Amino acid sequence: MFRLIKWLIFLIVLAAIGVTGYAYVGPYFGVDFTPPTVEIRQPVVLDAD
Repeated sequence: MFRLIKWLIFLIVLAAIGVTGYAYVGPYFGVDFTPPTVEIRQPVVLDAD
């Protein structure tokens, strides 16, 4: 049972390192992580009674 938990922790750590590495190296390979920016205007009606 301990062997299974040890492998699970190892895989979780390896996945975290992989995702972090992809986030840093991704822009060099053409991956764009910036969200699309769009201006949104919406009227607001205030009830001041």
